[in-house]
Amino acid sequence: MASKPSNSSYGEASIRVLKGLEPVKQRPGMYTRTDNPLHIIQEVIDNAADEALANHGKRIDVTLHTDGSVSVQDDGRGIPFGMHPEEKVPVVEIVFTRLHAGGKFDKGSGGAYSFSGGLHGVGVSVTNALSNRLEVNVWREGQVARLVFAGGDVLEPLEVRKAGSGDRRSGTTVRAWPDAKYFETVDFPRNELTHLLRSKAVLMPGVSVSLTIEKTGDVTTWMYKGGLRDYLSQTLPADPVIPLFEGEHYADKGETENFAEGEGAAWCVAFTEDGAPMRESYVNLIPTVNGGTHESGLKDGLFGAVKGFIDLHSLLPKGVKLMPEDVFSRASFVLSAKVLDPQFQGQIKERLNSRDALRLVSTYVKPAMELWLNQHVDLGKKLAELVIRQAQTRQRASQKVEKRKGSGVAVLPGKLTDCESRDLNLNELFLVEGDSAGGSAKMGRNKETQAILPLRGKVLNAWEVERDRLFANNEIHDISVAIGVDPHGPNDSPDLSGLRYGKVCILSDADVDGSHIQVLLLTLFFRHFPKLVETGHLYIAKPPLFRVDAPARGKKPAAKIYALDEGELTATLDKLRKEGARENAWSIGRFKGLGEMNAEQLWDTTLNPDTRRLLQVNFGELDFGATTDSLTKLMGKGEAQARRDLMELRGNDVEIDV
Repeated sequence: MASKPSNSSYGEASIRVLKGLEPVKQRPGMYTRTDNPLHIIQEVIDNAADEALANHGKRIDVTLHTDGSVSVQDDGRGIPFGMHPEEKVPVVEIVFTRLHAGGKFDKGSGGAYSFSGGLHGVGVSVTNALSNRLEVNVWREGQVARLVFAGGDVLEPLEVRKAGSGDRRSGTTVRAWPDAKYFETVDFPRNELTHLLRSKAVLMPGVSVSLTIEKTGDVTTWMYKGGLRDYLSQTLPADPVIPLFEGEHYADKGETENFAEGEGAAWCVAFTEDGAPMRESYVNLIPTVNGGTHESGLKDGLFGAVKGFIDLHSLLPKGVKLMPEDVFSRASFVLSAKVLDPQFQGQIKERLNSRDALRLVSTYVKPAMELWLNQHVDLGKKLAELVIRQAQTRQRASQKVEKRKGSGVAVLPGKLTDCESRDLNLNELFLVEGDSAGGSAKMGRNKETQAILPLRGKVLNAWEVERDRLFANNEIHDISVAIGVDPHGPNDSPDLSGLRYGKVCILSDADVDGSHIQVLLLTLFFRHFPKLVETGHLYIAKPPLFRVDAPARGKKPAAKIYALDEGELTATLDKLRKEGARENAWSIGRFKGLGEMNAEQLWDTTLNPDTRRLLQVNFGELDFGATTDSLTKLMGKGEAQARRDLMELRGNDVEIDV
């Protein structure tokens, strides 16, 4: 019997090309937060702040209107509204209707912004796409321009008139009405907005920032002349052990061998014994609520200086070993970094990933802290006492854990290269694909806190394996014994007191086989170790795909630069061109696997906690049952037809973003 033909066909016409702002409307969560519209308004506020950062503005005024709209007004230069020389469209229209367009891509001496919130270039165009209506008014060069959009499209074309006697000299006002269909709520979180605006004022001393609530008539204005110090002292959870440590340093023309002119940081740090530390960091005025490499640089610089002081004065008791967290755990800080080409994790810019930022901040913080400690020896000894107490408390806690589980530990696998520490909060286990990569990982790791377990070949698909048959597979047996937790089900209450590592990290090649091994290990943990996933102990390491051997350019020496993917590679090459590197003077290598990396490369890119990319695995938005159903279709041995149906069903959903 002939099979019934499918109603769906898969051909050239099935491939959809999304143009303009359509990708944003189709997948808003890829570009912004969708719980509320604060982030799309933050993009407008960031643009106003960039004008102030470039010394072209002194005011930012935000108004929450009674009709649910928000307006942001600044006194900067005003967005240009003349015709773009290539696109033959008004520049202001391009800024609000094209992704990857703006004044922040040109970082050369003639660029509009030397330092700005990033290179994503999707800021206010996303605001426009996700708003019912958006009005732009610009005052510039004796003229006033007005443009109105609806749903991202031009509603009222650009209208330009001569400025009158009552008009402002320069500036931009943007008023947006967020579209409710893209957000869980269109109400703005007042506390978050207030905090955001206040922090902008802190980071730009002398700039006035205000918030007006039209409904109540309340107006709040912030202007800080004392900058970071005033802000931190007002928000500290307890009295500091020593006076606030503050400083700033930016590279000048003589330092451009290492960093671009103007790159650097300002910081203010307090050490307290009580209360949860208050920590805020920013990159080019953008709040990085999830931290990143600039915070790692602060941590590295503070630890290096304090440890050096303790060693110099022989203050460390016998048997106590200092860790960076002993210094950092009691530190409250406000950190403001300036980075020429910041690379963020995700479009909403909540974590900085630029590798050079660690070295940038550490290079400037460490000598400043060393000088301060040696100028204030008595205060330095008080700080040393706090740090040493933290280390002793940490070591006592880890010894208690070791004593409790020492009697029932099974014999560890012979191929496991264990770490020296017994502190669950610091220890990490890397499940590494292949013996060659395992060898590099063993040589490149931090022996104190990182353990390596090489896996031979592909792990068994454990989706339909009975629990009492799991240990017949040597790889699964070794994984279970190494982590110290027995296989269990989702409704069990396993004994996690034997867990030996706070992070269990899957480390495989960045190719198809590596992805397959990742899926097999994720299947194993979801099916037979679900509590480890639920409690946040499982991670995936992201090694880079590319290495760029960059030539010397200007005063900058030759260097090796790593790129996670094609997007980062493109950004890296753009940066080299802007730094004066001759086209194709660099060489690009693609890593076929982890085994091609030597120990130093593997540490720099994948193992170093300060510079690596590590993704935490969790259940996400789906409930456990829905995830189980999906994995059954994907991994079940009798589900070949279901997998085929899934591919046929989703074939027409393939999209290419242009």
